[in-house]
Amino acid sequence: MNFSFPSEYLKPPFVLPQMEKASELVFIPSAGMGHLVSAVEMAKLLVARHDRLFITVFIMKLPFDSKGTESYIASLEASPVSTRVKFITLPKVPAIDKNISPNSFRNQFIESHKSHVKNAVAKLTESESESRPRLAGFVIDMFCTTMIDVADEFGIPTYMFFTSPAGLLGLLFNLQRIRDVYKKEVSEFKDSDAELALPTFVNSVPASVLPSVLLDKDGATALRGYAKRFRETKGILVNTFTELESHALDSLSDGETPPLYPVGPILNLKGDDSQPGSEQAQQKSDVLEWLDDQPPSSVVFLCFGSMGSFGEEQVREIAWGLERSGLRFLWSLRQPPPKETVASPSDYSDPKAVLPEGFLDRAVGIGKVIGWAPQVEILAHPAIGGFVSHCGWNSTLESLWFGVPVATWPMYAEQQLNAFELVRELGLAVEINMEYRRDFYGESPKVVKAQEIERGIREVMVQNSDVRKRVKEISEKSKKALMDGGSSHSSLGHFLDQIFL
Repeated sequence: MNFSFPSEYLKPPFVLPQMEKASELVFIPSAGMGHLVSAVEMAKLLVARHDRLFITVFIMKLPFDSKGTESYIASLEASPVSTRVKFITLPKVPAIDKNISPNSFRNQFIESHKSHVKNAVAKLTESESESRPRLAGFVIDMFCTTMIDVADEFGIPTYMFFTSPAGLLGLLFNLQRIRDVYKKEVSEFKDSDAELALPTFVNSVPASVLPSVLLDKDGATALRGYAKRFRETKGILVNTFTELESHALDSLSDGETPPLYPVGPILNLKGDDSQPGSEQAQQKSDVLEWLDDQPPSSVVFLCFGSMGSFGEEQVREIAWGLERSGLRFLWSLRQPPPKETVASPSDYSDPKAVLPEGFLDRAVGIGKVIGWAPQVEILAHPAIGGFVSHCGWNSTLESLWFGVPVATWPMYAEQQLNAFELVRELGLAVEINMEYRRDFYGESPKVVKAQEIERGIREVMVQNSDVRKRVKEISEKSKKALMDGGSSHSSLGHFLDQIFL
């Protein structure tokens, strides 16, 4: 076999290039489906871009994880996504009192995993050898900043993967500024009609759309603590792209924050991994067959995330709003857990019990009520023309990817702020209600009336609207961002350059 070196290697002094040392990252996502799926997709993308990179993902399991989360974790453990990505499910931690506040629960839950993370990393590094990858750093979730202490013990840098939009990241970095400018804690804006001027947003932000956790004194204190530690990281990967949040990203390039790497949209476009012949596989088949019979862009899809459910009064208002609209619909209707219980929603054995009398009979031919929904496959279907969504960031990015405009109905976490950004800042959604919110147990004092629901559904389904046109444009830009030479592709390359310095 003939082999010749490139001419530049033959010039004196003759030095053969050395193979780049393999590196390993440890991912520590928060518990919960949304955080875990994004972290796994991020890991897959990174190893696909560099053949000397290895990733270990630590999994923390909530005591009340949904069946969907459990099956997803089981699928990861049974069928690794790559030979260079492995998963370690951390040991269960002692039971935590469910009667404490949500913020205290989260803090105690993550803090109690600290020793398990330390032991797992020690095992990874105990077999040091020339052939073993160099441990290059931690990649943590925004709620896992306490793990920076563990990384420091091992003398390695910490990076953060921020699974929410840059708009929220900017708000968190500006919590101290809010206190300085307005002379009050952010939690004191609860039930206020004030509007806040924040560098991350072009428009003033109504206090009514601030994340629920910030309107709680303990929660605001906890998030200010997280944000303070964000600055200790060596860089922040953000699940967004420059073309979507250019203003927010520019406002954060002030030299005071760690380097930002907008690398999104990071999505699991394979959809669900239900086994052939399983109940979920049959449900998916039934839904897609029904959609196949509908005209293009004619169906509005209602789905509210893995924790989304409503009480009976609100369910009836949704049903009446749909019926009054006269539009075709596909509605993922989930049953709430028992009151005062922290658990995931489930499917109704018989949804007739909570729907208006005769609703399902009158909907035959134009509407379909289902339980669990294969969201990615549904949004990808050409019959879908609009999406009534809770505005979780993963769902938002999926809808934009597939060019489906959203009617906003936020429920918890940062979703009210996401809805504001989509409607007011970016013009990529219409509003049903931006101020609806639920408590830790899924309860809400507000009932959105059928008239509001009908109006929002009609608006999102307008075929030649400016919103629909902008969504189609950003859909194309989201795909180009990930292509060779695209903004997110280049940003990910810059991050990898840091890892292999």
